[in-house]
Amino acid sequence: MKIICRLLVVTGVLFSTAGLAQQGHLNVQTEVQKEELVINASGETERRLVAAATVVPGDDVIYTITFTNISDETAENVVITNPIADHLTYVEGSAFGPGTAIEFSVDGGTTFGDLASLTVDVDGERKPAAAEDITHVRWTMQSQLQAGAKGMARFRARLN
Repeated sequence: MKIICRLLVVTGVLFSTAGLAQQGHLNVQTEVQKEELVINASGETERRLVAAATVVPGDDVIYTITFTNISDETAENVVITNPIADHLTYVEGSAFGPGTAIEFSVDGGTTFGDLASLTVDVDGERKPAAAEDITHVRWTMQSQLQAGAKGMARFRARLN
């Protein structure tokens, strides 16, 4: 038997439209971090991700969603959807997820597509959507998630 997975990730709170996370098929975790510049032991500056305990307007936060198939069965059609909170703006080009197709929504998660194909209504006229119009990011795995296998999705957003 194969598992079909669809997950909605909301700033660290998870909802499963197929009920798989609650049934124990997927372990999903969301981590919110920010980038920090540090001087390493060699005196070189390097970037590190640290917990985003404190952020101020203008700061970028990085959302990393990790998921593991903890079932003994293969999962098919794994979809991770993450809304962009009202106080955040998606940073264009930052969505990443190995082995996934990435799509966006500008209408509250009703429809999805690539950003270039989406439009928004501005004063009664349809205009091309921009990164600041994105309300949701969706990652669709392009292959099955084998038992015990892991996946990852990530994006960056700026605090308004």
